[in-house]
Amino acid sequence: MEFEQIIRLIETVSASELTSFTLEDEKMKISLKKQKENQIVSTLPVQAAAIPVSEVSAKETETPISGNEMKSPLVGTFYNAPSPDAEPFVQVGDSVKKGQTLGIIEAMKLMNEIECEYDGVVKEILVDNMDMVEYGQTLFIIE
Repeated sequence: MEFEQIIRLIETVSASELTSFTLEDEKMKISLKKQKENQIVSTLPVQAAAIPVSEVSAKETETPISGNEMKSPLVGTFYNAPSPDAEPFVQVGDSVKKGQTLGIIEAMKLMNEIECEYDGVVKEILVDNMDMVEYGQTLFIIE
């Protein structure tokens, strides 16, 4: 299967109502699965590729941002607490210090703590627990 055919296949599945699709022959296997409405993940035996079809979240477009932005340093899954039954690291209105943990981003089975870069107060939290986040996406507003 040619690269252009694979791209057309991804686009067709993306535009359809399918939530998963698998094509297999002697040389390769292609599995497409919609994780969320705006994401398709494609896995090839030779090379793995994630192709996000991202849109700006409604939370980020509601109000103009004022304050210091804490942005995601990597792509992954955001967690607001160290474990499912624990309290969140921070909530809106909490005072924070530089170096304090604000959340965790899981990427490739590694847990990466997101540390605050500013002293201040958490004005906004722009992501929910277990949201997929993009590199450079604003996660918190600190004033």
